[in-house]
Amino acid sequence: MVLVGIVGKPSSGKTTFLNAACLTDAKTAPYPFTTVKPNHGVSYVRVNCVCKELGVEDNPQNSVCIDGVRRIPVEVLDVAGLVPDAWKGKGLGNKFLDDLRNADALIHVVDATGSLNAEGEQIELGEWDPLTDVEFLEHEISMWLSEIIQRDWARIARRGETERESLAELLSEKLSGLKITQAHLTEALKKSGLNLSQPTKWNNDELISFAHHIREVAKPIVLAANKVDIPVALQKFEQLQLKVGPENVLAVSSFGELILRRLAEKELITYTPGDPNFETLKEAGIQDNYKKALQTIKKNVLAIFGSTGVQATLNKVIFDVLDVIVVYPVADTSKFADNDGNVLPDAYLVPRGSTARDLAKMVHEDLAETFIHAIDARRNRRLAEDYILQNADIIKIVAAGGR
Repeated sequence: MVLVGIVGKPSSGKTTFLNAACLTDAKTAPYPFTTVKPNHGVSYVRVNCVCKELGVEDNPQNSVCIDGVRRIPVEVLDVAGLVPDAWKGKGLGNKFLDDLRNADALIHVVDATGSLNAEGEQIELGEWDPLTDVEFLEHEISMWLSEIIQRDWARIARRGETERESLAELLSEKLSGLKITQAHLTEALKKSGLNLSQPTKWNNDELISFAHHIREVAKPIVLAANKVDIPVALQKFEQLQLKVGPENVLAVSSFGELILRRLAEKELITYTPGDPNFETLKEAGIQDNYKKALQTIKKNVLAIFGSTGVQATLNKVIFDVLDVIVVYPVADTSKFADNDGNVLPDAYLVPRGSTARDLAKMVHEDLAETFIHAIDARRNRRLAEDYILQNADIIKIVAAGGR
């Protein structure tokens, strides 16, 4: 399962984002370091299911389908707040950073009201520039990676230079525990612009720059400008868009999403995460303070941004940043079902560029080892093991032994 890390300075709303995305009950409070141990949850990304196109009633097993919208699970990890110089051990220091080892991508929850200083302490609304938070967090992660690389850099650089071994391959052995692959490192080396033939001559600044490129490739970050339900945040959000690009930051109200999902859970309103609106079902059952919150959400969030941004942020991470596609494995191509008759039982999140054999391995290791061919269930045509999977493919794996 894809793992998304939730990061940011203390009190920025990371845990509220987690609770809103996963309907968890992790503790939140208006003071720094409420989160000490990482909080785990399972959320979903939202896609249009192929059931509507095929005209079938599906019976999902690994996901959920409601009115033709398939919700596919992803793991979410909320870690302790990061403060400047965490890579040196300040605050919860490297404990925070080590918790991110297995994250495929990161969501940086930024306080868009500008009401928290670098340590996450309350200050006047609008006094802080959120861009400062963006720059410091990227720097902290890059420095953390740089420290890890430098511990054994002399030996790696010497082997790469004198024995003509691949730096990407040598480093991947060291960084595999951080979910950093040889492909990540190859791309980072290309982006670095450094002299790859003489790595022993790279200075400290060049190694830090290289670490920054590794971070960009292996731990990409999406910015969630949080607390946009508070009016002062709108100006800060627009300023942040101008500075980092509108495609790199989303407006988010974690609080608004959490309210909507909690009330929907109690069947007081109807609401699907990511929708632009909600419908009240039992107004008499909604407490006055929640009625007021719903009015604020409708006026300050949904009417302006079209959603609370939580679902949009998760979808952006998975489908745009990680470039993942959705594939539906089946056993019966005529009914699009598994061996138990469940129609479109599973929806797999698959890295773009994956092959039919790669899918077989995801379904079951034995299927990859005994792979014969695959079948495109839509067109009933045979596919070779190196067929590149396409988004919304419905695939049967044919293997020896009848698996």
